[in-house]
Amino acid sequence: MSMPKTIGLFLGPLFFVLVHLVFPDDALDRNALCVLAVACWMVTWWITEAVPIPVTSLLPILLFPMLGILDIKESTASYAHPIIFLFLGGFLIALALEKRNLHKRFALSLIKITGTKPNGIILGFMLATAFLSMWISNTATTVMMLPIALSVIQLTSNRSESISITKKGLNKFSISLLLGIAYAANIGGMATIIGTPPNVVLVGFYDTLYGGQISFTQWMAFGLPIATILLFVCYYILVHWIYPNKVKNFDGIQTEIHEQLIDLGKFSSTEKKVAVVFILTAIGWIIRQPLNNMLGSPVLNDTIIALMGGILMFLVPVDLKNQEFILSWKDTRSLPWGILLLFGGGLTLASAMESVGIIKLIVNQFEAMEIKDHLFLLIGLTFVMLFMTELMSNVAITTIFLPVVMALAVSLNLSPLYFAITVTLASSCAFMMPISTPPNAVVFSSGHIHMNHMLKAGIFLNIIAATVIIICFYLMRSIII
Repeated sequence: MSMPKTIGLFLGPLFFVLVHLVFPDDALDRNALCVLAVACWMVTWWITEAVPIPVTSLLPILLFPMLGILDIKESTASYAHPIIFLFLGGFLIALALEKRNLHKRFALSLIKITGTKPNGIILGFMLATAFLSMWISNTATTVMMLPIALSVIQLTSNRSESISITKKGLNKFSISLLLGIAYAANIGGMATIIGTPPNVVLVGFYDTLYGGQISFTQWMAFGLPIATILLFVCYYILVHWIYPNKVKNFDGIQTEIHEQLIDLGKFSSTEKKVAVVFILTAIGWIIRQPLNNMLGSPVLNDTIIALMGGILMFLVPVDLKNQEFILSWKDTRSLPWGILLLFGGGLTLASAMESVGIIKLIVNQFEAMEIKDHLFLLIGLTFVMLFMTELMSNVAITTIFLPVVMALAVSLNLSPLYFAITVTLASSCAFMMPISTPPNAVVFSSGHIHMNHMLKAGIFLNIIAATVIIICFYLMRSIII
């Protein structure tokens, strides 16, 4: 265990004790003091990752009943919140896409369309990555796209003399391509509720704390335009401003992509079945409200539709004779179960903090500062999140930060989502550091990207991304608020 993790391991319980010693008896009642102490313990372990983040997320189940804050049923209720099962259904659908290589076929087919111009190749990779990360894990998408990108880089390197490309031009092309994949994976996740965990955290908090609902279609109508704008802005900055390669054409790239498609074989009946289930699920999310209107009652919701799609993957046969289906239970070993525990722990902690008045206390401190300019607060909170997420998990920081900014908005007679939307989207814009997000770390591990490459591009993209998010929120906020 590293030194920071070792320190964090002991600091967590130490902060738990110190909270009880530092705060005077009349400052907070006993329950509020206990919840604050547990929150300090959990935040310390989340930030330092002294123990796995999902394990930290189980602390409310252990500590709240022992401290008399909540009973065991109340402590565990949020771990079965509908939003968690929405994400589980999304995970199962994504798992089927990955297992049957449908995601790779789509990516290669899209890249093939974009031609042999280097900037077109980069755009093709970014479009494919962003689309896939709307539906499956950003990390899984990046891991899948990286070897395809590296094969293209290797091909251009081997043919650098015949295609008249300098070493400097090839290097800039490689950097733009790999950074483009990482950044597109982060950006694509903004477009849908299931695209990235912070989106799910926001929707869960909004429901748990305020009884509000954000539908899949509603989020997509807001998130997809923002993600699209950011994707093309990111592409332009990478290839025309920071790392222009000045190469006109790459011969042989189409052959390489075509050969990889041939290796996948023909579009199989199994892939067609997976595609049908995926498309039907997506259509279900989009037309859910009209369907409910036809049925005369809210029978369907996003969680039910997601679980229908996920369960169908276990029911649709591939080979009935051998009892093979699209998914088997063994496949679920690779599901990120820990993320679901993190959601449950975050929801339980936030609910407890709300019920004992901790969040209100924090909001009162903001109110004491007498900052009345809503736009100033919006910009400030968005940029704070933007740079905090460079240093710690975006899921952990949104879990900590969102209950406070939502309560702050309510105290100013605004919608709970007023600050929360931009803060959540900003948490996906970690472009500066390899440690910021798994996609950044994946492309950094290729050896083609150095820290200065990511910093050079990331600092500009961070500022521009936050600006785009804030402007788009102001123009489109009526869609979601």
